[in-house]
Amino acid sequence: MDMMKSSTRDNAEGNLHKVKGKVKKTVGKIVGNTDLETKGKIEEIQGKIQEKQGRIKKSLGE
Repeated sequence: MDMMKSSTRDNAEGNLHKVKGKVKKTVGKIVGNTDLETKGKIEEIQGKIQEKQGRIKKSLGE
């Protein structure tokens, strides 16, 4: 059974996606791979959104 609150999970997963996205974006930029850079930017943005969802859920008591 998963004991982690949904808000905490969203926050943690969002942070992970932000970090992974930042790494992909940086590597893509260094090696000149625009596809990887774009995918990194997208994943970073998705991570920020997921973190914000976690904060909203936390404020609502979820």
